[in-house]
This record gives sequence, C-alpha cells and structure tokens, in this order.
Amino acid sequence: MGTPLGDFIRTKRDSIQPESLGLPDRGRRRSPGLRRLDLATRAGISVEYLTRIEQGRDRNPSVQIVNALADALSLDPSERNHLRYLWKITGGECAGRTRPAPPPREVRPAVLDVLRLVEPGIAAVTNRLGDVLAHTGGYRSVMGAGGLLETDAPNLTRYVFTDPRARTFFADWDDVADEQAFDIWLGPSVENSEWLTAELAPVAGPDFTKRLNRHSIPQRGVLRLAHPSGHELRLLRETLELTTDAQQLIVFLPADEETTRALDLLRHQAPARLRAIS
Repeated sequence: MGTPLGDFIRTKRDSIQPESLGLPDRGRRRSPGLRRLDLATRAGISVEYLTRIEQGRDRNPSVQIVNALADALSLDPSERNHLRYLWKITGGECAGRTRPAPPPREVRPAVLDVLRLVEPGIAAVTNRLGDVLAHTGGYRSVMGAGGLLETDAPNLTRYVFTDPRARTFFADWDDVADEQAFDIWLGPSVENSEWLTAELAPVAGPDFTKRLNRHSIPQRGVLRLAHPSGHELRLLRETLELTTDAQQLIVFLPADEETTRALDLLRHQAPARLRAIS
C-alpha cells in the first residue's frame, strides 16, 4: 500500500520530461516521465531505496533525503512545502506521536467578534476539510444562493463534489475542485482518513479521488461565481490562518467594479446576520 509521500514523488517523476532537466533521451519506455534510475542518481540514493519510498515500504526517510528528492525533482517552493508536509503525516516528525484529535468545530468568541466587524462583508470561518463553521450574512447572500448552506453542517468539499449545482455555480469548477481536494491533505491526517473513507470518497467518485492523488498545487486565482441572480461575481480571497484552532478566516473581496455593484444589490436584498455552526 502506498503513502501520500510516495504517491506525490511518483506523480511528479512521471510528469517530468528528462530533457527538461538536461538528461539525454533514452528512447522509448513503458511509462512517461523521469526514470527511477535518473531520479535516484540526481538525489544520490539507490534505485531500490527510491522504489521503497514510492511504494510506501519506507515511511520515514530522513529530512536530508526528502530535501535531496525535492532538489532532484526541481520542485518550486509550494511543492517543496507540500512534500515536507506529506513527509510529516506519512512518518517523519510525526512518527511516534499520539493520534491527533479531530479538528474542533467550535469558533472562538473573539473570532466571531471579528466576523461581526466584517459585516456586511463576505467572510466565513472554515477548516481544511471544508466545514463552514461560521459566516456573515454577506457570505450567505453569495454562497447560500448556490445551495451550499442548505444543510445543518455545510461542507464546501462535499458540496463541490456531490451537488450538481456546484458545477454551474462555480464558473471554474475544475480549479475549485482541485483546491478542495488539495486542502484535504492539510487537515489532521487521521480525521482525513476517517472522513474520506466513511463519507466523502464513496459518493464523490473518481472526480475526487483522482484529484486527491494528483497532489497538484492549486493557484487560487480569482473565484468566479455564476450567481443565480444573473450576475457573474469575481472575488479575491484573503485567508487568515487561525493556527491554534486549525481553522481559517476567509474574506472575499470584489475583483472589479461590476462585482462591487452586484454585491451592493445582493446586500440590499438580504439582511446581514452572523451565523455560527457547531
């Protein structure tokens, strides 16, 4: 059975053309990308050891090996951070630690006070699994129109992959789907496994699992919404990490004047009302 770390290394190796690293073309081969021999040589390790890492038979390579593989794969800073994170949850610095607790759903009163100050703006508190834990009235007027907030415990990841309305609501659905799948890796690992196995993976299907295993670093550009009111909203996202709570405060800002005018109309149609979900 593989590991997130091994899957990511193998995926990146398969996506690299040898000539992009200045390596000679060795002719036809059975699989695309960089050969194990070439990557192992660049990283200064044996092919057999690289095979064990990729196949999940070695779950705890040293940080020096991880850094050497990052160099050999020519990873950019975001990909290096992700590689190090996968190393931690696979073994690495987390080896021998106690089982992590599920992420808390309660939002601290001080954070709720911040949301009140943001009203009537568009803001929400979430965790990396996609749970929407609290939100402003402005968030409801925008995101609620697509059906996201219809359940007692709304979850953006579940909505994106299982609600047909999401594919229309998000003009760039593929990009949003990549973001939500990638963020799963950034939540507590045990909770991820339990939640994915018991709830999301069976109903989300291959659209979800192929993205989860691709480990593609999302760009997180402008969020485009096809709002049911008939407006296309273009929103910038500012994310504040609430590290001690394993949560995020996300504030959405209009990306252009047309969006600003459309949001003004939506605000007049719906009263501002903060909601915390526990």
